[in-house]
Amino acid sequence: MHQLTAASAALCAVAAAVVAPMPRPAVAAAEPCPAVEVIFARGTTEPAGVGYTGQTFVDALEARLPGKAVEVYPVNYPASLDFPRAADGVADAAARIQALASSCPATKIVLGGFSQGAAVAAYTTADTVPTGFELPTGISGPMSADVAQHVAAVALFGKPSAQFVQMLDLDAPPITIGHLYAAKTIELCAPADPVCSPAGNDQSAHNSYTANGMTDQAADFAARAVTASA
Repeated sequence: MHQLTAASAALCAVAAAVVAPMPRPAVAAAEPCPAVEVIFARGTTEPAGVGYTGQTFVDALEARLPGKAVEVYPVNYPASLDFPRAADGVADAAARIQALASSCPATKIVLGGFSQGAAVAAYTTADTVPTGFELPTGISGPMSADVAQHVAAVALFGKPSAQFVQMLDLDAPPITIGHLYAAKTIELCAPADPVCSPAGNDQSAHNSYTANGMTDQAADFAARAVTASA
């Protein structure tokens, strides 16, 4: 209980440190099938949408893909301190990816997430279920292998470390990137960020991704992947 309280307090402190303008709402698709769709899961306690880090990443990616229609899908999940509810985001992200792969096979998907949202995105790529782990409601198992070809890139910001996840939920499975997605994934962690770095000791670092250059780094990576798979 002490560990859960400490982790929850840390997440609350991190969330309280966010000082930024509200991210703009995701734009409704102007075309049935965009060239690119960013599916992004916001961080804990961020308002509905893609969150501050997510919007900064989307803006940077759009700037690197002139002439391409880039649509945005905010993953629908609570993003609350109740970490097991991250499973709602995994179910929603997987459903969106699979629906898009079926209805818009030429659309390049960029999957991403920040903080708890990074865990959601990473879990979505999983290709195995740990032995003895009971799948949450709404999740029947890993996405089929053929879906992976539709995902051009995965961008993870401040993904919770194994130690941090265990403080939140002792029953949570390891956060592992599926082998079909590993080569197309970029993971970014500010060195002092205590959520993703076991050695991190600066809570403000967890909110630094909008200004520390890492969203630009991820946008460069994703833009190259989108262009290469075109």
